[in-house]
Amino acid sequence: MSNPHVSPGALVLADMEQRGWTQSDLAFALGITTAAVNQILGDKRGISPNMARALSAAFNRPTEYYVAAQAMWDAQNAEPPDAAISARARILAKYPLRDMIKRGWISADQDSHKLEQQVCDFFGVSTLDEVPHLSHSAKKTANISYEEIPAPQLAWLFRVKKIAEEMVVPAYNREYFLNAIEEMSRLRDDVANVRKVPRILSNAGVRFVVVESLPGSKIDGVCFWLNENSPVIGLSLRFDRIDNFWFVLRHECAHVIHGHGKAKPIVDNEVTEDSSNQLNDEEKIANSDAADFCVPKARLESFYLRKKPLFPDREVVAFSKMVNVHPGLVVGQLQRKLGRYDLLRQHLVKVRDHLASAMMFDGWGDVMPTSV
Repeated sequence: MSNPHVSPGALVLADMEQRGWTQSDLAFALGITTAAVNQILGDKRGISPNMARALSAAFNRPTEYYVAAQAMWDAQNAEPPDAAISARARILAKYPLRDMIKRGWISADQDSHKLEQQVCDFFGVSTLDEVPHLSHSAKKTANISYEEIPAPQLAWLFRVKKIAEEMVVPAYNREYFLNAIEEMSRLRDDVANVRKVPRILSNAGVRFVVVESLPGSKIDGVCFWLNENSPVIGLSLRFDRIDNFWFVLRHECAHVIHGHGKAKPIVDNEVTEDSSNQLNDEEKIANSDAADFCVPKARLESFYLRKKPLFPDREVVAFSKMVNVHPGLVVGQLQRKLGRYDLLRQHLVKVRDHLASAMMFDGWGDVMPTSV
C-alpha cells in the first residue's frame, strides 16, 4: 500500500532509483516522451488508469498501487468543500429542508452560517445542536422534549407556532370558548359557514392557524399553548372535506377545553373516530367530543341501526336536516362505521376556499408573512 503523504511522482521516482533508471530510461520503457515523465515525477501530470497499468508492467507492481497513490494524493490536495455542504446534509438527514425552502419558511442561502442561523431562528434556538433531532443526545427546546415527534411534523409544528406567536388575539377565556363551540355548532348545516370560524375562535382567545402539511407527514392538527392564556389550534386541511374539517377542528377544540397540550404539544396524525385501547385518554376524550359534535352520537346510532345496510341518499339528507348538519357530516360518520369510503361521496364537499375567504393560509402557493 502506498503512503498517502508521498506523492505519486515520488513513488515512481523511488522505483526508478531502485533500478538506476534515468528519466530517459523510463520514457523509453513506457514509449512516451521524457517531458511526459518529467511531468509525472513533478506531480504536474496525474497518473491515469492507463498509465498506472503501464507503470505496473514496467516496475512489476500491482496496477492498484499507482491508482491508489494518485487517488489519495488527489483527495489530500483537493480544494476544501463548501462549509454549507455539511450543514445542509446534517439538516437534510432529519428535516425536509428542500420542502421548507420551497415553502418559503427558509431561504435558499448558500452561505453555511446564514443557513444555520435561519434554521436556528426557525426553531428558536442558538445552535444546530439545540435543534431537536439534530443532536446525538436528546436535548430540550424551551424545556420541552420534541424528540418523539417526527422531524417533518415538528417542522410543521414550529411553523404553526411562529405564525401563532405573531397573531394579535385577546387572552383566552374558557367561558367564551364554550360559547364559541356552541356558536360553531349552529354553522354545521352550510359549508359556506366555515368562513366564520376564524373570527369566533379569535374572539374567545384561541389562535387558529392553517398550514399546509409537508409531503408525507400525514398530520391533521395540533393543540398547544404559548402560555396559560394563549392556546393554539393548528390544522393542515390534509383532507379538504367538510366532515374532516369539523371533526379535526372539534377534536383540537376538545384538547383546549380540557387543558390538554399545556405540558407539550399534542400532534394529531390521521385523526379518526377510533376509540380503541391504543389511544390515550386525551385522544379518546377528543374523539368522543368531536364525533358527538359532528352528529349527535345517540341519534346517529339510532339512524344507523334502523337503516343499515342501505342508506339511500334521500334518507341521509332528511336525517341531516333533522339534526341540523350538512349531509357530509353524516356521510363521513357512516363511511367510518361501515368501512365504505365510496358511500355518497358527493356530499363530502370542499371547505378550503370558503375558509380562505376569511383568513390567510400558509401553503397552497401562499406564504404567511412572519418576522423570520
